[in-house]
Amino acid sequence: MTTSSSERGVSLGMPELPAPAYPDDVRARLETDAREVIARYPDSRSALLPLLHLVQAEEGHVTRTGMRFCADMLGLTTAEVTAVATFYTMYRRRPSGDYQVGVCTNTLCAVMGGDAIFEELQEHLGVGNGETTDDGKVTLEHIECNAACDFAPVVMVNWEFFDNQTPASAKRLVDDLRAGRPVTPTRGAPLCTFKETARVLAGFPDDRDGAVESGGSAGPASLVGLKLAKGESAPARVVHPRGEAARTEAPHEPSPTEHLSSHDAPQDTSASDPAHPAGPAAEEGE
Repeated sequence: MTTSSSERGVSLGMPELPAPAYPDDVRARLETDAREVIARYPDSRSALLPLLHLVQAEEGHVTRTGMRFCADMLGLTTAEVTAVATFYTMYRRRPSGDYQVGVCTNTLCAVMGGDAIFEELQEHLGVGNGETTDDGKVTLEHIECNAACDFAPVVMVNWEFFDNQTPASAKRLVDDLRAGRPVTPTRGAPLCTFKETARVLAGFPDDRDGAVESGGSAGPASLVGLKLAKGESAPARVVHPRGEAARTEAPHEPSPTEHLSSHDAPQDTSASDPAHPAGPAAEEGE
């Protein structure tokens, strides 16, 4: 038995028309920026990744027009540019929000509450993975590990860190983003829009006050690991099983290098949310 082309999902209609060009003023501005980027590389082809960020900064995602522009500037085919733009997840292929909210659902973040955060944000925002809210403010997605396991579970907004989250703190975060209220990352530069972030990733300076001076630092768990790797001994630490009486030692006061944002959850992370406890709820075999 044979199947028709329509049943196989194959379109035999008119081929897709060439991508439209940028308006002349936009093209001239982008060409100036693109030449500055290309001049940094001995081989112009190496400038493709930052040029894709550059066109993403123009429209908020990488359009067919943007890929055609990159191909023209670098002497590549649009197929070569498309192959790169579709390989890396940092390049958006459809319109997206001012704020890309990524929830880490890799192993450690997931078991610490990342899965619960992602599920509740989908319901709270009324969107699925990779979808954008009706107001165009927030695009939600689950993301792979961002090397911040000692702050798990982690949420990133335009690639800036929001550490030690719970479903409640993450919902407050997206509500503030949508309402235009000030939002401060736990670590890194002050938050800006996704288009502004894309331009910085293209290699252009961030001229905002304090942006360059801002930065993150390794968490205490990372520093302990570094000491152990150097052969330094670590002080003994007693970890109380879940459910025992509260610890008697004084609460830890974060140092200036352990900055907490206004959207950090309590440092017990997901365990602080009774509705989403970390770890198994029953003994094995029950």
